[in-house]
Amino acid sequence: MKKVLLIRHAKSSWDFYNEDFDRPLNDRGHKNAPEMAKRLLKQGISIDAFISSPAVRALTTAEYFAAAYQLKQKQIITIPSLYHAAPEIFHSVIEDVDDELKTVAIFSHNPGITEFANQQTATHIDNIPTCGIFAVESNCKTWKEFRGSEKALWFFDYPKSGD
Repeated sequence: MKKVLLIRHAKSSWDFYNEDFDRPLNDRGHKNAPEMAKRLLKQGISIDAFISSPAVRALTTAEYFAAAYQLKQKQIITIPSLYHAAPEIFHSVIEDVDDELKTVAIFSHNPGITEFANQQTATHIDNIPTCGIFAVESNCKTWKEFRGSEKALWFFDYPKSGD
């Protein structure tokens, strides 16, 4: 079985006027990312690889999750094409994952991450909220089989779902 956690970056700052790529997390983002990582740990969910867009807000979110899992920043795999990726990019990234790994977390951006999530299962959502996690599982044996395999929603969680 293969599992993918699609994680939208945490809330970012609109007060930052440089390039969109460089936008940092805002205060809420810095609060939500470690909280969501702790929720995964509390549920006993193990993650074999952290794969992220290199954009500041996505990578910072991934760093919070990696820290909760006691991994170092250098263990996060950054893939430039995940920055504002179209759904096809997610497929390509997943197909390149080492088959020894069972569960991967992918940190990216809307609208592509929500579009990709909606293509995976019968569950349709309007929007993965910031720091939301849309998790999918498949009975496939290799990551190259993931695209064409039957998938099911494993869980969907986001910061305000606990309110």
